[in-house]
Amino acid sequence: MSRLDELAERIERLALRHEELRRTNALLEQQLGSVTAERDSLKSRLAAARARIDALLDRLPAEPTRDGA
Repeated sequence: MSRLDELAERIERLALRHEELRRTNALLEQQLGSVTAERDSLKSRLAAARARIDALLDRLPAEPTRDGA
């Protein structure tokens, strides 16, 4: 195999690898978008739950003091 053929083969493999990495990167970006959206949703749900808990805590009677006053 001539040096030129070897170089052409290496370039072809490099091009294939580049395309494979581009596809992998696109899939990872898609997954990142999904995970980010899920995280944002969970943060929102957590904030709402905290607000509900705070509202319930505000409705509880005040703690009696130790001396009964």
